[in-house]
Amino acid sequence: MKHVSILIPNEAVLASIVDARTIFTGANDFLQSMGREPVFEVQMIGLAWDTKVHNGMFSVHSDLLLSDLHRTDIIIIPAISGDLENAVKVNQEFVPWIINQYNNGAEVASLCIGSFILASTGLLNGRECSSHWITAEKFRAMFPEVTLVDGRIVTEQQGLYSSGGATSYWSLLLLLIEKYAGREIAIMAAKIYALEIDRKSQSPFAMFTGQKKHEDDPIKQAQEYIENNVTEKISVEDLSSRYAIGRRHFERRFKKATNNTPVEYIQRVKIEAAKKQLETSPKNINEVMWEVGYTDAKAFRTVFKKITGLSPIDYRNKYNKEAAVV
Repeated sequence: MKHVSILIPNEAVLASIVDARTIFTGANDFLQSMGREPVFEVQMIGLAWDTKVHNGMFSVHSDLLLSDLHRTDIIIIPAISGDLENAVKVNQEFVPWIINQYNNGAEVASLCIGSFILASTGLLNGRECSSHWITAEKFRAMFPEVTLVDGRIVTEQQGLYSSGGATSYWSLLLLLIEKYAGREIAIMAAKIYALEIDRKSQSPFAMFTGQKKHEDDPIKQAQEYIENNVTEKISVEDLSSRYAIGRRHFERRFKKATNNTPVEYIQRVKIEAAKKQLETSPKNINEVMWEVGYTDAKAFRTVFKKITGLSPIDYRNKYNKEAAVV
């Protein structure tokens, strides 16, 4: 039997704690209904017997205090909220315990923005990690030695698991159920909890808002120019010349400031504009393509799918009920 420790961090998101407990105890129930032995021993582990979560609106009771648990097999780090630097700070008491358990063979899984606590352990340094797309800029600033993977729902490296944004963590929880209880139980859990199994990407849900939390004013001006001229064909040469910066130096500065090359940024701005059109307007794909400055349909489809994980038609059908193709 695998011991599952669901941590109860300060500033935790209550739903992620409840959902984690639900799926592991549910898997046990499914196994027992089939005449089989349960696989998981599930305990809620806190720094105190009662921890206030969700901005103090709720209190979660621990089954066991962190100081009294000396051995576990699977550690679940729920999502956190609020000021992320402070949330990491007030949960540092968990860090040496997580490191020690991992070094003794435990697997560690962070749900959504719980990745900030996992990254604070240093265990992810030099490795990849998934997290909520909306906190990507903050994550990279706080943990530059960790490679944040945009778009991926679940990342796993050497017993360290992380998941994408919000309810994406169900995909990680299902993965762990399948690993330890089998595919049949994972499918049963997916059906009973109405979950999509084997989802790979959070890209269709991401919204690109630009990365302007930096102090490089010419680059910020270039970003604003790109965003205000979405219908135009803009080259890197045009931008570097406009702001009187040599091309190679401009590209380096742009990448450092935004974590995108200029070409990637232009593409993402255009595709974000196209997404909004596909979500809300009755325009066909070619009309949308022209309005965001593309003239090559194949190139538009290729870039759109690379960024969103869906074709333009599939994206429109997913989000625009009135324009969906029946």
